[in-house]
Amino acid sequence: MAGFTYLDHAATTPMRAEAVAAMLPFLTERFANPSGSHRFARATRQAVDEARDVVAEVLGCGPGEVVFTGSGTEADNTAVLGSLAVRPGAVAVCPAAEHHAVLECVHKVDGVVVPTTATGAVDLAALAAALDALDGRPVVVSVMTVNNEVGTVNDIAAVATVVRRHAPKAVLHTDAVQAASWLDLRTITPHVDFLSLSAHKFGGPKGVGVLFARNSVAFRPLLIGGGQERERRSGTHNVAGIVALAEALRLTDVERVDEVARLRHLRDALVDGIIDALPGVRETVGRAHKVAGSAHLCIEGIENEALLYMLDEAAVCASAASACAAGAMEPSHVLAAMGVPTALAVGSLRLTLGHTTTAADVERGVEAVVAAVRRLRRPT
Repeated sequence: MAGFTYLDHAATTPMRAEAVAAMLPFLTERFANPSGSHRFARATRQAVDEARDVVAEVLGCGPGEVVFTGSGTEADNTAVLGSLAVRPGAVAVCPAAEHHAVLECVHKVDGVVVPTTATGAVDLAALAAALDALDGRPVVVSVMTVNNEVGTVNDIAAVATVVRRHAPKAVLHTDAVQAASWLDLRTITPHVDFLSLSAHKFGGPKGVGVLFARNSVAFRPLLIGGGQERERRSGTHNVAGIVALAEALRLTDVERVDEVARLRHLRDALVDGIIDALPGVRETVGRAHKVAGSAHLCIEGIENEALLYMLDEAAVCASAASACAAGAMEPSHVLAAMGVPTALAVGSLRLTLGHTTTAADVERGVEAVVAAVRRLRRPT
């Protein structure tokens, strides 16, 4: 990607060099299957166990509560559908701005979708009312920690208070896939029964994730047949991915405070530079409500499909919505949930920063966006 400016870290982050170095031996000489019994298998299994210890420390949980998965989506699906499977008559509940990995699970089981506020956070009063209306039925609630599209932070402690008060026996899950780079996960885990992570959102590889599953909470695994992960997720371990995930998460945790301050400054410069240069640009969510690396704008008088094409031609990587839905170029369900008018939502632009972002990237990003919007607004 030499010569390109990368402002799409919410879609995926460049792998950290330390994570690449950590995984390489398990792609070459340390290739043994950790489910085996010989010495090489035992050594590989030890690497998985050590990675589990690292993840548990960052989450503030026990190592036995860490389940390695193939993705954040798998972790989300397992938490929601797996919890429903062991609770006859249970109802799934989530906000309208959830990631599709949760939202489609709730739709699939004819669950309850509650409104969000104008910032994209769950409407706590609406959540309480929905739980009351279920009149004591078993409930599985899923509320994401950080919105993947607009960067809004949900107050998971406040969510947990509502859930415990209005549905005391409910199971609570949070998709924290976008949270690891910005928030101390130890402050979130105590409030939930399940929590999902995905390595490629914080400098690890694609194809490996984590499900924190509280020991006291039952669920049915999606994958069966091998007995791995204490029979909670069968399938041969992706040892290289797991080791790299742990190293990337460890470094993210160590560097988080300094990185949040650095990237907040760069994000502010990015947004201010675009708004100062162009009329008709709206910051979708106020900065006090969102994570430091997220910039989301709605730009009047343009369509984001054309803008993204021009940015790509200018060697700037950006997006309009979740990378999982980017190919369809459909109206954003997140912006619709927030009440953003369609005429404005079609001009949405998501610019997200991460551990490799520099001041030069921000300067180039401002320059490219301003030039592209001016060109698109030019009378034909």
